Amino acid sequence: MNSSGSDPLFLKVLATLNEAQARWYVAREAIRRGYGGVQTMHTLTGLSRPTILKGIRELRTGQGLGSGERVRQPGGGRKCLEVADPELTAHLERIMDENTAGDPMSLLKWTHKSTARIAAELTRQGHPISDETVRRRLKELGYSLQANRKGQEGSSPATRDAQFQYLNAQVRQFLARKAPVLSVDTKKKERVGEFKNPGRTWRPQGQPRMVNVYDFPTLGEGPAIPYGAYDLQRNRGFVNVGMTHDTAEFAVESLRRWWKLLGRRYYAQAPGLLLCADGGGSNGSRNRAWKFHLQQLTDELGVPIPVCHYPPGTSKWNKIEHRLFSFISLNWQGQPLVSYETVVNLIGATRTKTGLRVKATLDPKVYPTGIKISAAAMAQLHLTPHEVHPQWNYTLHPRPPVSKK
Repeated sequence: MNSSGSDPLFLKVLATLNEAQARWYVAREAIRRGYGGVQTMHTLTGLSRPTILKGIRELRTGQGLGSGERVRQPGGGRKCLEVADPELTAHLERIMDENTAGDPMSLLKWTHKSTARIAAELTRQGHPISDETVRRRLKELGYSLQANRKGQEGSSPATRDAQFQYLNAQVRQFLARKAPVLSVDTKKKERVGEFKNPGRTWRPQGQPRMVNVYDFPTLGEGPAIPYGAYDLQRNRGFVNVGMTHDTAEFAVESLRRWWKLLGRRYYAQAPGLLLCADGGGSNGSRNRAWKFHLQQLTDELGVPIPVCHYPPGTSKWNKIEHRLFSFISLNWQGQPLVSYETVVNLIGATRTKTGLRVKATLDPKVYPTGIKISAAAMAQLHLTPHEVHPQWNYTLHPRPPVSKK
């Protein structure tokens, strides 16, 4: 089969032709390919389907082939909207960032808003655009249409959207002040040992890495519990790998380690620290121990710590899931997590083209479970609920130091 359509020489020849010649050249190749030829050549060359179809009509009828058609100079013609309007992409990404959902293990993102509604919103903001152009830009930015997938974690309250708007507003305020915003959560617990890790990695042909046939916990070293903090301001991640239990004390200790290793270096003068956390788990909105230990950290740092929780059933929308955890999973896919050192090194080696860097540490401390926080202890907290959804939004303030007599 003639492969001229996929030969780099074909594209080199195409680059030497003027507008009309290129149209006829690509049209001829589309005709030769038969069914699907127009789409194939559109994908290969970037010429629009109407342009290729016009060339086919001209070749078949002979009309226009010798008419001396005016040819635009290189770079002529109407500029793309994103070139004519440099702020367009930033406004589009802002709209999508506030309405994005995603599988945390996937690099794809999607939105529940239609391209027509997005186009209307951009036009309202002073950036006239068609829904077709929105569709093209979304694909170029890595978005795609996704079907429903079972995975609902529970019913979501009617006030969910209002909470997202409030949370996003708080994030924007802190980012504008160059103050730290941390998206925090615990990644899926991993088994450390010679166990199979999903995914594939490059190895010599016929030489797969051999691991245990059975996944019995007794065959491994123990659990690895990665608690992460993603810094939205600097696109940096921090992961504290626990070895015992995912408790509130462990979660706060992870934040303390982030501050000592990274935070105080860049945010020593910051007026506060905003935490965006899931509604449940070790940093849940109803977890007394989370607030109790976080108060201690607030006292140590000497600055207020506002907390905004994601509503129930929306943990996959937490930015740490698709900006940090997903890339960690991609980085260690197919590699058995044979030791705690391996886990820490693989997390710390995670990189992305957008500049993500990750710091990882191992936390050998034993965190006991079942510890109850009394009502008297909770009464000592300097906690101020926000007016908007106080069950999900609150601020812990530093307590005055205890005087020693």
